[in-house]
Amino acid sequence: MHLVTTVAFVSKMATSGEAPESWYLALLGFAEHFRTSSPPKIRLCVHCLQAVFQFKPPQRVEARTHLQLGSVLYHHTKNTELARSHLEKAWFISQQIPQFEDVKFEAASLLSELYCQQILVDSAKPLLRKAIQISQQTPYWHCRLLFQLAQLHTLEKDLVSACDLLGVGAEYARVVGSEYTRALFLLSKGMLLLMERKLGEVHPLLTLCGTIVENWQGNPIQKESLRVFFLVLQVTHYLDAGQVKSVKPCLKQLQQCIQTISTLHDDEILPSNPADLFHWLPKEHMCVLVYLVTVMHSMQAGYLEKAQKYTDKALMQLEKLKMLDSSPILSTFQVILLEHIIMCRLVTGHKATALQEISQVCQLCAQSPRLFTNHASQLHTMLGLYCISVNCMDNAEAQFTAALRLTTHQELWAFIVTNLASVYIREGNRHQELYSLLERINPDHNFPVSSHCLRAAAFYIRGLLSFFQGRYNEAKRFLRETLKMSNAEDLNRLTACSLVLLGHIFYVLGNHRESNNMVVPAMQLASKIPDMSVQLWSSALLKDLNKACGNTIDAHEAAQMHQNFSQQLLQDHIAACSLPEHNLISWTDGPPPVGQFQAQNGPTTSLASLL
Repeated sequence: MHLVTTVAFVSKMATSGEAPESWYLALLGFAEHFRTSSPPKIRLCVHCLQAVFQFKPPQRVEARTHLQLGSVLYHHTKNTELARSHLEKAWFISQQIPQFEDVKFEAASLLSELYCQQILVDSAKPLLRKAIQISQQTPYWHCRLLFQLAQLHTLEKDLVSACDLLGVGAEYARVVGSEYTRALFLLSKGMLLLMERKLGEVHPLLTLCGTIVENWQGNPIQKESLRVFFLVLQVTHYLDAGQVKSVKPCLKQLQQCIQTISTLHDDEILPSNPADLFHWLPKEHMCVLVYLVTVMHSMQAGYLEKAQKYTDKALMQLEKLKMLDSSPILSTFQVILLEHIIMCRLVTGHKATALQEISQVCQLCAQSPRLFTNHASQLHTMLGLYCISVNCMDNAEAQFTAALRLTTHQELWAFIVTNLASVYIREGNRHQELYSLLERINPDHNFPVSSHCLRAAAFYIRGLLSFFQGRYNEAKRFLRETLKMSNAEDLNRLTACSLVLLGHIFYVLGNHRESNNMVVPAMQLASKIPDMSVQLWSSALLKDLNKACGNTIDAHEAAQMHQNFSQQLLQDHIAACSLPEHNLISWTDGPPPVGQFQAQNGPTTSLASLL
């Protein structure tokens, strides 16, 4: 039906004395018809809703129509000023109407969301605070608004205020008899406490959450989703601490839990308690999240083929979800997955692929300023690791320096400093800067983070420096400490690196038997990971060892292996440096330079470190 005919038809209904509900419902019906058309006819939908005001509707209808118009304009157009005007009117009018909670609080929630989008956070906060203050008799909205204000504080990095609000929410949920939503508030608070590294507060809180989750009897999907949330926090806590072996039981429980959820059918029966009307994440998002933490574990443990397998599954699932869902969390998941698989590629000798995936992260970050703010340091860190792999040490230093400037995350800071120290060791002439860094990551004294993995890596860096300085006994002490720590938590890559370096030390000292005892298991472990650089190093040592011991056949076999690894790395090196994306190594400031790459004629970096 044509719009003019529609309005004329409704006008006739209104003037003929029909009940107000009839003409209003007719306009509402037409508006909804246009909104849900394929493709949506938003302009006609808006006209129908605006026509409601021509009939001087009652206050309730007026407020609800302002809310509907604000919502349609906010979600389907770029006219945020008009959307804001309608939502502000809906909020103002609805406050004057008794028992009109849904319109009142939905207007407040949507308006504060719009304010945040317009960078008017100082307008959003008092609005949400007032809405929270007057919603205490409406459990669903009171909890939802508390979550929303806590999220706003979290985005502003004010985690203390966010934790306080989540604590208020947990207590409110307990009072109104919603143990389910109480658990959601407490788990959310636990997540923020983990981000703040307040481990003393995290442990008792997670223990309480575990008890609440196990005792709660309700919708099976809701119960299992609480268990997933709880187990994800436990797994990430272990992984942050670098405890790759200790996390395995929790990770196994998490994987079993997500399998259980995937077999459950969504129950359409609404909870009897309105405070229970919340979901942590959709099932499909939870599946991707479990893939993600599995990839994180595989990467740290050195099971890189497993990491690749789960990354492929997760990225395939993400592509399907992003066709139907524009939720920002999906892009966050995608970026974190890519960050981990990029590090895997650099280890396995696929630098060209890693560089293209770094470029993909740049493109994703360019689409979202918030995503870039949260991942800029990681992006420069990955570029620094890539620069090391192609022997561009000056660029690596510049990338790691940029990354340090952009992070306040302690574990990431320690990871960057460790890698920057390795750059200074390789350059051999940066003694003052190197010793300054090493003082800040001294594994024997006041190590800055609780990560088992990073502390083991710090011992390795000390051992590497002592090796280059010819202080072999000191190097052996540091490397044995690394081995002890890496064996305790199945840190396979650190184990392989420590074994091959110890093997090299014993070879230099003329202890060929002990050298062989180190290099052979290093080679086996490196092949299992697979770690191309350690394989190259081990094969070179095996060639020299066997030659020194007169084992001609074994020496020839090791030489052939070394030649094969050298050729693979050389070809990959040339391919990577020939890509236009290789110019990213010069980017150290500002937003990611998407679309600014220029192809180079060929590699410009030294291959000496590979051969």
